[in-house]
Amino acid sequence: MKGLVYEGQGQIAWRDVPDPGIQDAADAVVRVDAVSICGTDLHIVKGDVPEVTPGTVLGHEAVGEVVETGSDVRSVRPGDRVLVSCVTPCGRCRYCRGKQYGQCLGGGGWVLGHLIDGTQAEYVRVPFADLSLHPLSNTVASTDAVLLADIFPTAYEVGVVNGKVRPGDTVAVVGAGPVGLAVIATALLYTPGRIIVTDLAAARLDAARAVGADATVSAAEEPEHLVADLTDGLGADVAVEAVGLPETFDLCTRMVRPGGRVANVGVHGQPAPLHLEDLWIKDVTITTGLVDTYSTPLLLKLVEEGKLPTAGLLTHRFALSRMAEAYDVFSRPAETGALKVVLTTGTAHDAVLPTEDDRR
Repeated sequence: MKGLVYEGQGQIAWRDVPDPGIQDAADAVVRVDAVSICGTDLHIVKGDVPEVTPGTVLGHEAVGEVVETGSDVRSVRPGDRVLVSCVTPCGRCRYCRGKQYGQCLGGGGWVLGHLIDGTQAEYVRVPFADLSLHPLSNTVASTDAVLLADIFPTAYEVGVVNGKVRPGDTVAVVGAGPVGLAVIATALLYTPGRIIVTDLAAARLDAARAVGADATVSAAEEPEHLVADLTDGLGADVAVEAVGLPETFDLCTRMVRPGGRVANVGVHGQPAPLHLEDLWIKDVTITTGLVDTYSTPLLLKLVEEGKLPTAGLLTHRFALSRMAEAYDVFSRPAETGALKVVLTTGTAHDAVLPTEDDRR
């Protein structure tokens, strides 16, 4: 089969790789029908995630059809259409029993496209299939469902829930990429007073307003001043970092009010400043986290009911074999306008976007 292989810092290739097979009784093999590219994949290609070794098939987000299962798998069977979660929990260890699946000690956690071969391929082996695969309703398009493999659970759990967004809160979101937009969408479930979004790209600020942001401001225009103006100088109740850069984390700590919360969602590849000389007296709570995906069933239900805006986050669709081109488009959002890029096969269920070939 073909897969997108990490070959070292700055190098990827769509090439032949071995077909996956059942290695453990809890495994399943899934034929990939739709897959997306995550900002974390870009961090890997840049060399920011040294645990990923050359030769690894990348990717941790997919929708597909189960083609084979191990003898212990009970919740899915061949022929089932499923969402492949970005986190694969063993379900038995101390952390999994507390639904902290991202911290799994039993060989799971974030392993796909990280410690083992991932989803950006024609087929993928999924460990711990009973907890890692979610059967899909025929009412949910593959191009919508794939957004629930990672970005929506990440935004909701690590941004909104960790940030303790409450009714009436002022929420500042730094970064209007796919995860930042999903933060806006899921924060709205808690009826905040206002959501203020900052980004460098005008197109992403437009997208933020379309998803539900109340105010937007360019990151080049000292956005902390707008937050102060809109809160009578107090600051945001919750500041969500959705970029992963030292300067964006620092901006969140300047935006947050005394007693407020900073929820870091972004993947950081270098140290970020922590100005405790300013923060120690402000009673600020800072949270970090890897998504646990405990919320995936809830979010799938909301998508089925039309209560989460998924389609607006998808801007480009490619054939699966155009993986390298898709990475290029996704890595240059200021030029391409890319938000979320999805790659599909001819069997994808209800693929709603034209492919780049269709556009020509």
